[in-house]
Amino acid sequence: MAESSAENTRILLIDDEQNILRTFRYCLEDAGHRVTAAADAGQAEQLVQRDVFDLCFLDLRLGETSGLDLLPTLHQYAPWMKVVIVTAHSSIDSALDAIRAGAADYLVKPCSPEQLRMAATKQIRARRLEQRVEALEKEDSATSSAEMDSASPAMKKVLETLHQVADTDATVLMLGESGTGKGVAARTIHRCSPRAKEQFVTVNCPSLSAELLESELFGHKKGAFTGATENKLGRVDQAERGTLFLDEVGDVPLALQPKLLRFIQDREYERVGDPVTRHANVRIIAATNHDLGEMVKQGQFREDLLYRLNVISVHMPPLRERTEDLSQLAETFLLRYAGSYRRPARGFSDTAFDAIHAYAWPGNIRELQNVIERAVILCPGAQVDVGLLSIPETGEHHARPRIGDSLSLEELERTHIRGVMATSASLDAAAKTLGIDVSTLYRKRKQYGL
Repeated sequence: MAESSAENTRILLIDDEQNILRTFRYCLEDAGHRVTAAADAGQAEQLVQRDVFDLCFLDLRLGETSGLDLLPTLHQYAPWMKVVIVTAHSSIDSALDAIRAGAADYLVKPCSPEQLRMAATKQIRARRLEQRVEALEKEDSATSSAEMDSASPAMKKVLETLHQVADTDATVLMLGESGTGKGVAARTIHRCSPRAKEQFVTVNCPSLSAELLESELFGHKKGAFTGATENKLGRVDQAERGTLFLDEVGDVPLALQPKLLRFIQDREYERVGDPVTRHANVRIIAATNHDLGEMVKQGQFREDLLYRLNVISVHMPPLRERTEDLSQLAETFLLRYAGSYRRPARGFSDTAFDAIHAYAWPGNIRELQNVIERAVILCPGAQVDVGLLSIPETGEHHARPRIGDSLSLEELERTHIRGVMATSASLDAAAKTLGIDVSTLYRKRKQYGL
């Protein structure tokens, strides 16, 4: 196991024999792990309520208490924690009972230091794999660093700033329109930072109410609210020693903003329903497409929270201001989707390229990505032609319309709906942004041929 991985592993030892605790502690700490010891069930229960552990070595016999009796409690407070039962030769049948009850493995004592370290390594690797799978399941499968490869002067300046701040722990605020790649830029900072080997954890702020967002961020205790059937780690816990990305932080409800401010300022928080104050070691990056200064004036965003977030600000240029990158981005997306969907598309016709360069892309990179994905899926041959691109033809309006332009209300509404749909995760989200219900949006899509 890599040394950095060992240093980030938190292990709980539970045994009523001080000699065993001392020997196990020395062995595991010598391997670089962070170790906490408990001599009885009561002390162990207090520790798992207060701290987060990746792995636990649990003695099968704790004086008059059985480790089997403590196992359900450990799973209740820390369902993510791997538990290895430590047993004598004569208790192997009971150890197997523990496996059936949810223990990850068992270790027979007396054991050598190498056996102990190997048992720890096995379970830590399993835990890290679970975390990576969880992260991948939550990650947008289309996200890539392709947006960061740029010939645009504006984008090159952004990249220079990202690399300058990466090796610090300064809070970074990513600004820009929806779909400009703020999340990818945040990942770039993480990937170039000393925290790169740890988790990059995203919290989508607009998707939840204040109560559920607080639980998502900080976790909750069993019974804290209806539906809280077990203790749950928050995204902050999952990002320990890594990076926490607050996506669309401008949508954090006012009621939650004081707790977010305290967390950013002091890195302290409490899980919902749990009075224990915890401290986090995370780097914070936030992003928004809102004008937070204007929101402060309107009383929708706390000024002190803006100050804490805005230590370093990075403005992501819209795609219409980095036209030098259009060809490379389009080709990158085409090859990616052709490979993932096993489609024959390998390039664009000249007319398709002309249309791509003529269009203003109000939905930015996300809209370009969606258009190319659709075209690749529908393309029957090696070349994507203009007819497969769901964008206005070359003769239509190319520049983003502005208030006062010589446009009909219908043209303005059509363009606005197209732009909002291109930058929204779903039709529900687009309808919410537009202030209409989904059925109305559906009718307007048919009306405008979107």
